[in-house]
Amino acid sequence: MTEPGEVRGVVLGGTGGVWQVRTEGGETVDASLRGRLKKSNSGKRADGSLRRDTVSAAASTLKLAVGDDVRLDQSDAGGAWSIAEILPRRSKLARRAPGGGQGERIVAANVDQVIVMFAAAKPDPHPRMLDRFLVIAEGNNIPARVIINKIDLVGEEAARARFDDYARIGYPVHYTCVKTGAGLESLREVLNGRRSVLTGPSGVGKSSLLNALFPGANLRVGAISESVNKGRHTTVGALLHPLPDGGFVADTPGLREIGMWGLDPSDLADCFPEFRPLTALCRFADCTHTVEPGCAVLEAIAARDVSARRHESYVKLREELQEAARLW
Repeated sequence: MTEPGEVRGVVLGGTGGVWQVRTEGGETVDASLRGRLKKSNSGKRADGSLRRDTVSAAASTLKLAVGDDVRLDQSDAGGAWSIAEILPRRSKLARRAPGGGQGERIVAANVDQVIVMFAAAKPDPHPRMLDRFLVIAEGNNIPARVIINKIDLVGEEAARARFDDYARIGYPVHYTCVKTGAGLESLREVLNGRRSVLTGPSGVGKSSLLNALFPGANLRVGAISESVNKGRHTTVGALLHPLPDGGFVADTPGLREIGMWGLDPSDLADCFPEFRPLTALCRFADCTHTVEPGCAVLEAIAARDVSARRHESYVKLREELQEAARLW
């Protein structure tokens, strides 16, 4: 609960130690980190990775991220704003720290949903890349939904047939066309009032879709200023855009480079919702769901209850995780 006279806000982005914060009153202000909060960035090498002797201490220190809810203070002299407190997070989309660091970096905090957007054509969709995006969301325990845009290029029936596996699994799938307005109204409803991460390959129409949904908002997803990625106190390339009717959408064009950090190969099956009811039925407790006899997942694939193509993605991603674990 907000105390009388207290100002709270949401971090939209930041460069060089100055952060843009959207207050509850709808004003966007520049704010600097208070000295005691800045100390949480100590113990780093020049490349941003953590010194070994500071890993444990830094792991327990909260670092500011896009999407964080914060408490603001304003100085009497000059009216400068400062971030006095980072409020508790309800979720986070994280990646492994760069430069070989053993910590994590938060791409966005307090995310309600990850929305993965592909085009029905031009560019042709790659389901294995879609599977990777969905695993990242599942690994961070964030609900996900899918947008298939440009359905006018192939027809809605053909688009639905191609992505029916995801709808059967339980992912909400939206079929949209900016030119005709198809699917826009229902999509606007799921964006309003929520904090969403919108991601997907370039060229699928993210900017056009958002500007069709929210005319006049001038949301330019994918057009992040170079200055955002300069300096030592950057936001990992994310920007949070306020929506006209409430809610926010985060621009994170590098989501596929986040990788499935911290995910053990044995836990990958839990990131495939259609596998989860089956894994406990396998003959072996340590079943990898790849070659073992008595594997309930493989039996479901043979019975065509589980998509063979999705299983191929699982196998490739598991091999990738095993290699990463070996190198790590």
